[in-house]
Amino acid sequence: MRIALVSPYDFAYPGGVVNHISCLEQHFTRMGHEVKIIAPASKAIHTLGDHFIPIGTPRPVPSSGSIARITLSPWLSRRVTEVLERENFDITHLHEPLVPMLCTTVLRLTNTPAVGTFHASGADPWYLFTVAGKYLLNRWFRKLDGRIAVSLPAMRCVSRYFPCDYKIIPNGVDCQRFRPDVTPIDEFDDDKRNILFVGRLEKRKGVDYLIRAFQKIKRELPKTRLIVVGPGTRLRHKYEKRIRQSKLEGVFFVGYASFGDLPRYFKTADVVCCPATGRESFGIVLLEAMAAGRPIVASNIEGYASVLTNGAEGLLVPPRDSEKLAEALITLLTDERMREEMGARGRATASQYDWERISRRVMDFYLNVLGKSAAKVPQEVVKS
Repeated sequence: MRIALVSPYDFAYPGGVVNHISCLEQHFTRMGHEVKIIAPASKAIHTLGDHFIPIGTPRPVPSSGSIARITLSPWLSRRVTEVLERENFDITHLHEPLVPMLCTTVLRLTNTPAVGTFHASGADPWYLFTVAGKYLLNRWFRKLDGRIAVSLPAMRCVSRYFPCDYKIIPNGVDCQRFRPDVTPIDEFDDDKRNILFVGRLEKRKGVDYLIRAFQKIKRELPKTRLIVVGPGTRLRHKYEKRIRQSKLEGVFFVGYASFGDLPRYFKTADVVCCPATGRESFGIVLLEAMAAGRPIVASNIEGYASVLTNGAEGLLVPPRDSEKLAEALITLLTDERMREEMGARGRATASQYDWERISRRVMDFYLNVLGKSAAKVPQEVVKS
């Protein structure tokens, strides 16, 4: 089968949708399918070779407390048409299919069965804020032959504007990559207890609440360390200034972690903390921590609570509450047995989300969509 996986987001910049598409490409290719990823890119993507087709130059656009790096060019039709005609795909799978401009252009021009996966939840999408935008998007939405949501929160978000039947197929995790037996990071492998945050440095990720919580933790447990892994410079400078002013020791900003090092950071952690304040449709970082056998303290928001059971794989606390966050982290940091039990349960939970399983569920959905599309052809011929 010839499959197109389309992303509206800069494929050179790490993110949940980009990782999701990359994992699908790898597993579909292993199954023997011909897969091409179509996306804008701010730099060359050498690792994917001829599996990647760049279209458009991404620009930063504020979106729901984050920054969406998308192409806004209205002049994509010619390039998209060339690619679609040359590749002759059997199915086109668009991720966030209503995000302008690349996905909507592909959806408008494709003549093959189209599947859309909706990832986002939380605030209203910025591109719906005009009457014309809603009209056009509803028109393109009807071109989708199948619709997937990665979680119940994501389905609720999109169905507010586009009520329809959605199949919930969650994000996955690579359990072979994120596993407990990797080598820890030497720099942090000592007798101190490590709290790990992994994610982009954006306000909604809640790092400011984690830093406040760590001030209390440090007073009670001096031999602790906070490791912050993820891209972002503007807020990092703000956080580092606050840390210097308060003379708080033991906070390390690592920045972007390489593909090979990220599992090692999870191995280095005693507890993984995910203090996001909202607008998380799922929680991929939770799955990565679980696969690595690490207990978690996370905000009790819908996207996280759909993955983690309080008291099982970790502890859920109210969002924006640094006091409760500190209490939960102290509870786990001082109870080794609880950490081990939660880590083991997390590993079992993560196995249910392994990409091997998730990719087969997506492939089954493709086959169902293709079967329905093929069944329509005779009916249309008869009517004509």
